[in-house]
Amino acid sequence: MLAKNPVTATWPISTWKLLALVPLIALAGCQSRNAQAIRSNYFRGDLAAAESASAERLKKPRGDANVVRLDQAVLQLLNGRPAEAEQNFRLVRDEFDHLQQPSGLESSWSLATDDTRRAYAGEDYERILLRVFLSLSSLFSGSGDASAYAMQVVEEQQRVLQKFTTDDGTAPDFKRVATGPYLRAAIMEERFTESADVRRSRVQVVDWEPEFKQGQIDLARLEQGNHSRPGYGVLYVMTLVGRGPHKVQTVEAPTSQALLIADQILSANSKHSLPPTVAPVPVAQVVEDAGGPDAIQVRIAGTPVGQTETVTDVGRHAVEQYAAGYQRVIARAIVRRVLKKGTVYAMKEQFGADSNGLVDAALTLGGVAWEATEKADLRSWDLLPDRIQVLRLELPAGEHTVRLQPLANGQPGVQTDGVMVPIRDGRNTWMLASFPDDRLVGKILVR
Repeated sequence: MLAKNPVTATWPISTWKLLALVPLIALAGCQSRNAQAIRSNYFRGDLAAAESASAERLKKPRGDANVVRLDQAVLQLLNGRPAEAEQNFRLVRDEFDHLQQPSGLESSWSLATDDTRRAYAGEDYERILLRVFLSLSSLFSGSGDASAYAMQVVEEQQRVLQKFTTDDGTAPDFKRVATGPYLRAAIMEERFTESADVRRSRVQVVDWEPEFKQGQIDLARLEQGNHSRPGYGVLYVMTLVGRGPHKVQTVEAPTSQALLIADQILSANSKHSLPPTVAPVPVAQVVEDAGGPDAIQVRIAGTPVGQTETVTDVGRHAVEQYAAGYQRVIARAIVRRVLKKGTVYAMKEQFGADSNGLVDAALTLGGVAWEATEKADLRSWDLLPDRIQVLRLELPAGEHTVRLQPLANGQPGVQTDGVMVPIRDGRNTWMLASFPDDRLVGKILVR
């Protein structure tokens, strides 16, 4: 007859099951991320490798499928496949809209682990800028929906404003995305229709981006009622400049406002109460990326004819808009910390940790590891530019050889090869190019 193990013979089977689960508790919330390969390949100019990395990432998305598709759509657009990009952007837009509906089960699970357990619904700035890129994709695919998408930029921005407007009517003062009304006005102006809508959009551009000098010129041109001079057409050079905003992890001490929000969340989701003190918690912060060109010089037949201007400061817009909801980010992290501690205390009571030192130690270590492995949700749209810039040129009808050259601190970067651009009398022609650093990445699109 086999002898009993002297240790297992004195502990109930449930205790061993508990100890087997401790490593799983410690690992809860861990999530591997390989999105850096997409970003690094893109900035290196290897769009094929970046697309390959995004396709591989989508095979095992781990909750970040939406942001991977956003990056994938940017790559498709800059690789000269705007119709594919538009389809991908539209897919993510619809998914983001659906995920704005709260899910109690998903919320509870993420509160017990970390926010990466939630399906990523996009930050407010990402949902607005997504519609800008939908408009650009439609312009170059010829789908005919560019104006409608540009209008959605304005509508989504209004929704975000209402979200943060206080009961006394005070609205947040963050940077607006003027690219939406700018594109809408340019498209409608070509049609010589809906002049009131054109004016409304031009006024929005001037109000939202007062440092954009071209905005005042565009508004004054409405008084003449002409799209362009007879025998001339218009070239819009749209550029994506610099490296866009991204998230980094930081540690924040709970503020009184965050504690108030956390108490409200706890009251709605559990029976736990908020302790009088809470240790600092890990949260995501949106930051701008320094560097990149100041502007893109446009040359026609070898002669400089102008430089692009910023119509939307994406980095500043993202930072300011994220800051409007930052206290809620901290509050969710506080709630997770409280729920985790409450779960460990409940398990200690259930398994009699007071009378069993090993169980108590195992659960204490598991709880510490559980908290220590929690990470801030760093999922974000990595291939956004820092700025969206534009230059409007009136040119004689015909074909023109156009070259682009980034300028940084007065120093020229690598000039692109010449691109033949057709200009039609009284019509718009569009160009799009990306300069995250001192050289072109991807193709120059012409429509």
